[in-house]
Amino acid sequence: MTDALLDTRTDALTHSRPPRLGFLGVGWIGRHRMEAIARAGFGQVAAVSDPSSEMTAAARETAPDAEVVDGLDALLEMGLDGIVIATPSALHAGQSIRALEAGFAVFCQKPLGRTADEVRRVVDAARAADRLLSADLSYRFTEGMRHIRERIEGGELGRVYAVDLTFHNAYGPDKPWFYDPALSGGGCVMDLGVHLVDLALWTLGFPAVDSVDGKLFSGGEPLRDAAKQVEDYAVASIGLQDGTAVRLACSWRVSAGQDAVIAADFYGTAGGAALRNVNGSFYDFTAELFHGTSRETLSTPPDEWGGRAGVDWARRLAAGERFDPASERLVEVAAVLDRIYGR
Repeated sequence: MTDALLDTRTDALTHSRPPRLGFLGVGWIGRHRMEAIARAGFGQVAAVSDPSSEMTAAARETAPDAEVVDGLDALLEMGLDGIVIATPSALHAGQSIRALEAGFAVFCQKPLGRTADEVRRVVDAARAADRLLSADLSYRFTEGMRHIRERIEGGELGRVYAVDLTFHNAYGPDKPWFYDPALSGGGCVMDLGVHLVDLALWTLGFPAVDSVDGKLFSGGEPLRDAAKQVEDYAVASIGLQDGTAVRLACSWRVSAGQDAVIAADFYGTAGGAALRNVNGSFYDFTAELFHGTSRETLSTPPDEWGGRAGVDWARRLAAGERFDPASERLVEVAAVLDRIYGR
């Protein structure tokens, strides 16, 4: 696609109409993101594609005028402005690159790639095409984390020197490809730990990472063969160049006593702050600020945060935004995951 055509497309977005979007993969997550974007009014659901006719039928209940098409090739032929990708992890990087090179903005489910090299190639494609790229690192958009980040940036915690992060899922994924290293790129670290690493670095302003040490387990035993197994429990220690110590733990199917245990705790020289899930919920969180033995509530449920990352991308696309250099941060997060895996 020529630069002139790209300019024409961007002008149309900023002056006359919301972006026309295609949705590649409309299972539960893809459909939820589609519904959030449509409800916010920042994008028109022009087309959907999914191997399951049941999923596409469910998507068209929300977007009855959307065209049902067969795969990415068909979406790329439709003259859309952006594509939302919610397919298995092994497909993310390749599909994102193809869409970006064809001149489309991309919003992709995490992980954007299975390795830092895959993520780097996607970001490079976005830069070369000058297209807006975002990944669905949705916990950044919880009200609680926004409050905590603001308090840290404002100096209320003093110098943050320790961060503890936890994401235990007592069930684990129900799709077989999650357990195939070639398709998933890894287990609970790739699925859940990516959120934890991103939250720590994003909240602290992406300081440089000095050291990473990870321990991976499968079925209660140390992971022996990463080519054949994925981890279902992991712990990692991350040392930041400014001296901050980050510890994380994540798991699938652990005996957690509830559906999920999710927490992000930040400790500083002048106070602390924590985001914690409520009664095992995957969706409800409280955020609190600590000073000694006293605490201040920053946020409580309800908070409809799940689709905000996609809405933010669609809003920025509608405003005519192109490549965002902050996309480089996606590579930094992926590089930490690589080091946890010993790659």
